[in-house]
Amino acid sequence: MSTDQPALTKARPIATSAFVNGHFPRRRGLIVLLSALAGFGLTVVWSAHFVDSTIGDNVANTLLGHDAKATPIAGVAAGIAFAFVTGLAGTFTACNIAAFGAMAPLLGGSSSRAERVRGALKPLLWLSAGMLSVSAIYGVIVGLVGTSMPQFSTAQTAVGTLNGRSVQSLVVFGVIGLVMTYLGLAALGVVRDPFAGMAKRFPNAPMVFMGVLIGGFLIGRPFGLFRQLFRDAAESGNPLYGAAAFCLQSLGNILVLALALVATAAFLGDRPRRWLTEKPVRLAVITGVALITVGVFTFLYWDVRLLARRELIPWYPTAPWA
Repeated sequence: MSTDQPALTKARPIATSAFVNGHFPRRRGLIVLLSALAGFGLTVVWSAHFVDSTIGDNVANTLLGHDAKATPIAGVAAGIAFAFVTGLAGTFTACNIAAFGAMAPLLGGSSSRAERVRGALKPLLWLSAGMLSVSAIYGVIVGLVGTSMPQFSTAQTAVGTLNGRSVQSLVVFGVIGLVMTYLGLAALGVVRDPFAGMAKRFPNAPMVFMGVLIGGFLIGRPFGLFRQLFRDAAESGNPLYGAAAFCLQSLGNILVLALALVATAAFLGDRPRRWLTEKPVRLAVITGVALITVGVFTFLYWDVRLLARRELIPWYPTAPWA
């Protein structure tokens, strides 16, 4: 009788969803700590005035050909154009920074240029489906009842208090930040992948969910130009206009990032793919770092730093220009 034993093979890690590829780094604690510190550091140096006014307002003014804030929105056609342009102008606002983390799981791809582009477009379409669903529903609600919602108010916030708009932003972006942080921890194998079971039956569910998060930006967004669009949609009483305007606002928000992703897939060649597939743990680290960094930033900026600005907590560190 032969005494040879069958060779033992190491179990191959199994990807459970778009966020978790089954390969986890060794120094997870250090990666989490450095990612969280990066998110915190970004809240310290982030200047809302620079990104909202210097970048956002100037981009909108240039594309529209007039002062976006000072010129009333004249009609549905003007509102549609205003929605897309101001969405594009708001690409790099603090509200939209979380979209960078949402794009991280779309990295990687196939060997040929056409396959890489298709590999980037498919998840983008699913992400857009989730985003547009939320944007359209919220636009319909605003078109029907928006004049009684907190975002419609123009009241200034007194020191030591929070108005309805601020509470809405705090809750919405706080939840988004915590969810993205959790997904980043899952990507690194620190916590369980929340989509492990669902993704087996619905593999595109994680990207749809990320789209839902991005669509949710509109629910909390205090960006001045968006609030102008919000008030116009609310005063119109037209739910179809509200849905169309908010969908275009969201599409404008992700256009630059989507084009950058597709261009990366198309023109950077096969080298990034080979670098990622050579050690799949690299993609896990990139995904985890991106999600944790923007998740921590979003939570700290919109919850903790906001409370400090309203003087509801004693202090939060900020750079002189912030």
